[in-house]
Amino acid sequence: MPFAYLASDSNTLPMLQRIAHLILKIGDWTPMGELPTAEKVIFIAAPHTSNWDGFWLMVYKVAMQIDLHFLAKHTLFWWPLGTVLRALGAIPIDRSDSTSTVQQVVDEFARRDQFWFALAPEGTRKWQPYWRTGFYRISKAADILLVLGFIDYENKQMGIGITLPAERNLADDLQLMQQFYEPRVGRIPGNTGPVEFPPGFEA
Repeated sequence: MPFAYLASDSNTLPMLQRIAHLILKIGDWTPMGELPTAEKVIFIAAPHTSNWDGFWLMVYKVAMQIDLHFLAKHTLFWWPLGTVLRALGAIPIDRSDSTSTVQQVVDEFARRDQFWFALAPEGTRKWQPYWRTGFYRISKAADILLVLGFIDYENKQMGIGITLPAERNLADDLQLMQQFYEPRVGRIPGNTGPVEFPPGFEA
């Protein structure tokens, strides 16, 4: 595994990694898949149906020693919470900024030599008829690989699935995502919406 993708600095201390492995074992979770080798990647994590998803995926991140980043409201970055959030990989995002969130993340990819970024495409743990499109627009605008991550409560598995082809189109990608996520069961299955983009969306 390339060192660039490991949280080799203060992001993940060996003691925390051991604790995270123990938590996964107690929870009877099995980590799945292999990490990609690209220096810049967007991970999506689904289905997102419960607050527990964030907890378990954060435990997975620490246990697997992955230097993975995610967005958090900039107002949360007060001391000492801000120090903890940054150590876990959080990036402050100012939603009042006139620059869109998509563009802020695209700029972050351009600024860094190595950057692994994750988000939940549903955008909420409640049932929604469509996925939000930000992750796909970021991938296209920044020309970044899109990797499908998952959490499956029925089979007690979580981790990394397929990487969408570099040369791709919206229809093919949507079909691949639908096929991949169809068997994955969220903690609250009734909150799992369809893998669909809003009508009229074009990447």
